[in-house]
Amino acid sequence: MKGLSGVPTDILFVFGIVGGVLLTFAVSLLIWVFLGRVDTTGSAAFPDQDRESTPTPAATAPPVMMESGVADNSVTFGQSAAFSGPARELGINMHRGIVAAFQEVNAVGGVHGRQLHLIHEDDAYEPEDAIANTTKLIEEDGVFALIGAVGTPTSRSAVPVTEARGVPYIAPFTGAALLRDPDLNAVVNLRASYNQETEEMVDRLTEDLGMRRIGVMYQDDSYGRAGYEGVLAALERRGMEPASVGVYTRNTLAVKTGLLDLNRGEPQAVIIVGAYQPVAELILWARHLGTSTVFMTISFVGSNALAGALGDNGEGVYVTQVVPFPVPSEDSPPIVHSYVDALKAEYPDAVPGFVSLEGYLAGRLAIAGLERCGPDLDRACFLAGLRAVSDDLDGFNLLYGAEDDNQGSDRVFLTVIDQDGGYRAIETLRETE
Repeated sequence: MKGLSGVPTDILFVFGIVGGVLLTFAVSLLIWVFLGRVDTTGSAAFPDQDRESTPTPAATAPPVMMESGVADNSVTFGQSAAFSGPARELGINMHRGIVAAFQEVNAVGGVHGRQLHLIHEDDAYEPEDAIANTTKLIEEDGVFALIGAVGTPTSRSAVPVTEARGVPYIAPFTGAALLRDPDLNAVVNLRASYNQETEEMVDRLTEDLGMRRIGVMYQDDSYGRAGYEGVLAALERRGMEPASVGVYTRNTLAVKTGLLDLNRGEPQAVIIVGAYQPVAELILWARHLGTSTVFMTISFVGSNALAGALGDNGEGVYVTQVVPFPVPSEDSPPIVHSYVDALKAEYPDAVPGFVSLEGYLAGRLAIAGLERCGPDLDRACFLAGLRAVSDDLDGFNLLYGAEDDNQGSDRVFLTVIDQDGGYRAIETLRETE
């Protein structure tokens, strides 16, 4: 059979099919070119492949993202500490010291052109609040690092949060052994440990004063137990045990029962591991009862606040310290003079003290780490820079001696409250006899 043109029908049918296919292909090709699915330069590119053609402005590489908390002109740190409650003076003064150090360097241009900022949150010395604050500072505020936390129970709770996220946890105000664990990757301690403080206490009481009956009063939480275990270890090394033991609950002044427990052992001296308000309450009650016990307490107490709370009853109370005496003298390291000037510039009415000096040293340590890292700042570089501090901060010696050593200073200093209510630096306890 033939078509109208005389061409066989079957041949026309084949031509029709071929023509339809060619027309469909041509239309599809035009659509693909229009949508950018075919590279007319000859390369078969798809959206998930790199084009070899010259890129248009819209195809340029995205900007390099900086570490969280880092901008071209700033670095932001976070602090969760006690700004209310019985330990508030510790948080307030740690904060003042850090800010004084940051503002001192900001006034001369910052570190590698970046100004240093500090965001703070109040945890009232409660572990649950410390967890919430730390999470907020990291996830919502986007801080670069945490600095100047206050307390063992709060740090114990916050550190797992920072470790899991690789966020540096710098210079917490605690000497607990648990923060000196070599398996912690992001914790860098500034101060001597509670074990070193309690060793010095027991050594001075036994060697300087010849005492053998030493009692212990401690706060019933991880901080108090850390100090208590340090005292036990120091006594055991000398073949001794506590004459008596008392405890009290954190964030309370409920010390009377603990004092009664202490007095049953008739101790010559009592080492107290607590915060300034309950420590002062204990000593005031003991003085009221007419005891002649020697009292010695650990640096965390908050020295200025303790002396203020004791008033006329503070004379003869010993406090170990982990930083130099905060009032400059001819023998003071240069950093103490810098601290006093920086504190006065930022807080004209603030009284120099051991806690704010420790905060200032924490700030200076952070600055040293930033300086060593250089302008290309990230957390890994910062942590390496901190642990590279193997010299001194203007006379305050720091040494991070090994890869698993995250504590810079081993120094413990002795002080005593004089009859005028102020502190005096001493070398031995015999000086006050």
